[in-house]
Amino acid sequence: MNIDKVLDAKGLACPMPIVKTKKAMNELESGQVLEIHVTDKGAKNDLTAWAKSGGHEYLKHEEEDQILKFWIKKG
Repeated sequence: MNIDKVLDAKGLACPMPIVKTKKAMNELESGQVLEIHVTDKGAKNDLTAWAKSGGHEYLKHEEEDQILKFWIKKG
C-alpha cells in the first residue's frame, strides 16, 4: 500500500484524533492514503464512522505495541 501521509496522534484523547485526521485529510488529494497512529482506544469506532460519513474509504487497522494504526483513503 502506498502511504501519502502519516499522522501521529498518539497520546491525544477524543476528539483530537478526529480533528487532526480531518486537517491532515484536507491536505491530501482524492485517492491518496493517510496512515494514522493513535493510542486512544475509542478512535477505532470514531475513525470508522468519520471515514464513512465523510465519503472516505476505511481500508484497515492494526494494533502494535498499544498503538492503533489506521489507513484511510481520501474519497
